[in-house]
Order: sequence, then structure tokens, then C-alpha cells
Amino acid sequence: MFLPSLPGMAEYFDTPYKTMQLSVALFLFVNALLQTIIGPLSDKYGRRPVMLAGVFIFLLATVGCLLAQNILVFLIFRMLQAGIVVATVVSRATIRDTVPADQAASMIGYVTMGMAIAPMIAPAIGGILDGIFGWQSTFIAFLVLGLPMMWLSWADQGETKAPSDLSILGQFAEYPELMKSRRFWAFSLTNAFASGAYFAFLGGGPFVGTEIYGLTPAQLGAYFAAPSLGYFFGNFLSGRFSTRIGMIRMMLIGCWFVTGGLALTFVLFLTGFGSKEVFFFVGIVAIGLGNGLSIPNATSGMISVKPHLAGTASGFGGAIMIGGGATLSAIAGTFLDKEAGVYPLLTLMFISALISLALAIYAQRRDRIIGMT
Repeated sequence: MFLPSLPGMAEYFDTPYKTMQLSVALFLFVNALLQTIIGPLSDKYGRRPVMLAGVFIFLLATVGCLLAQNILVFLIFRMLQAGIVVATVVSRATIRDTVPADQAASMIGYVTMGMAIAPMIAPAIGGILDGIFGWQSTFIAFLVLGLPMMWLSWADQGETKAPSDLSILGQFAEYPELMKSRRFWAFSLTNAFASGAYFAFLGGGPFVGTEIYGLTPAQLGAYFAAPSLGYFFGNFLSGRFSTRIGMIRMMLIGCWFVTGGLALTFVLFLTGFGSKEVFFFVGIVAIGLGNGLSIPNATSGMISVKPHLAGTASGFGGAIMIGGGATLSAIAGTFLDKEAGVYPLLTLMFISALISLALAIYAQRRDRIIGMT
């Protein structure tokens, strides 16, 4: 929601855009770190208490962002906002607690389809709010949305995982069992690099939109809805067909979409047909659609390799994905150059997509040898 505000926030805090862009990259890094902790904690203590704690931290940090008077204080509270990642980790594990792998992929697809609605409309809303009330209004919106979420989690979320008899150190000691699995790494890294193309866009998209194409915050917000539109329909297809087609084949199809869409975008730019519409509505929509197909299925794969460690796998696999995304987001912000146009960002996204496709093919072959447990 606040991505369209980044250029204006850089001016407000009197800091370079590259420093302001750290509010995305650092959020993602802390997001990744927390996932490695949240997963085992939810396996140890249950899903519900961990969910409630994370949402509460998010609300407090949002107030801190609103009250920040300098960039350092803002970035500290922005990192603490990453506590909201508890919702992602716990929801995936909760689904896997209750249903088998292929059905979990289908259910995760439907859940993330619903989740996709928020980033589909949030940048546009954020751009409008910024244009009328300033950047602080987007963080007020986070509070307005976060408080009912806290109430709903408290009032309605049941417990799907009995507390573990292991000590907390014993719970973390389960990590080596997971890390020895080649299939876990194959699914997790496919997730990381498929979504990495999108995270690179998050890091560089605002610069491309404002500095290269001269978009206003409201226009940039509308263009940022493009990948979420693709992601929405990709997740719908995952929900509809994953049980029938199988999660691994759906994951592979998604990686082909991401890679093919970016390849087509590259060709159009190289042949002189490139434009902001081509960049946002061909390449970026393809990323969204492909991720909608690949991510729910790769996620189901990684949390199904060791079902008794679903929470740990959800957290650690999510950390790999978000950590990789944070890295690509930071790299994108570093290598952007107005004279080079979209090519540095487009190249980074395409390389990430190619790697995801190679990993998805490996995951498919590995599964044929061993099969899912």
C-alpha cells in the first residue's frame, strides 16, 4: 500500500531514494528471519497464541512508524512490522494440519487468491491516500485493518496443533532433519526464485514508474495492481486444478509462465516495441499469473515433505523465499539507472525466473524417484 509513497517519503525524511527503499528490503529480511523462529514456535506452543502475538507486535510497530520523526526510527519500526508474517506461516501450517498434500495445494491456492485481492487494490488505494492526505494515511489504514484482524484471530481462530512435548531447544533441533531433504530444498528454492522476480520488481518498480515513465503516485499504484491481478487468477487456477493435475505439474507450469512472459517482454523491448504498458501488463502480469500457479503448489510441496514438521517447514521455507526476495529487492534498488531504462531490472527478473524453472524441473525429477511422503 505504501510503495507509491516511497519517493515522497524520501523527500519527507530528507533521505536518498535508495535509503528509503530499504524500508522494503529490511522489512523482507526481518520477515525472513522471523519465519525461522515462528515455525518452530507454532509447532511447540500451537498456532493460535503465536498468531495473536505477531499481530499485536505489528499494531504497535505501525504506531511507531506513524510517530517517527527521522528515517532511522522509521526503519526500526518498519522492521518490527514484519511481525505480521506470523499470519502467513501459521495459516499455511494450519491448512497442512488438516488436509493431505494435493488438497493443501488447492486450499492454499484459494486462500492466497483471497490474499491477492489486498495487493491488487492496495497500491492504487495507497496512491490515492498519499495524493490526498500524505504518506501517513497509509499507515493509519494499516491500523484500521489490523485491529479487526486482531479481534477476529482472538475470537474465532481455533487450535489445530497440540503443543509439542519437546522443549523449545528440542523443537529447533528438528531443523537438521528438514534440511537434509533435497525435495524440501528444491520446493523452497523454486518458491524463492519464482517469487524473486516479483520481489525484484517491488524493489525497482517504483523507480521505473516514477523516474523513467513519469507516473504520479496514484498512477503508479494503479500499475502496481497488474501483478496482483495475474496472481489472483493464477491462485484461482491452483485452487481449481491442483488436486486434479497434481501440485508438481502445476508448479512447473507456473514457472514456465513467469519465464516465458519475461522472455516475451525482453524481445518486445529489444525490437523497439517496449513501453510502460508492455513492462507492467505483459512481463509483470506474467510474473503474477505464474507465481499464482507455482507458489501455492511449491509451498504445499515443501510443508508436505515432513508433515510432522509442517510449521517448521512453513517458517523456514518462507524465510528462504522472503530472504531471497529481500536480496533481489535490494539488488534491484542498487543497480537502477535512469539512462539504462528498464533493462537492469528486467534482466534481474529474467535470471531469477530461469533459475526457478530449472529448480522446478529438478523437483519434478526428484519426486519421480522418491515420491511424496
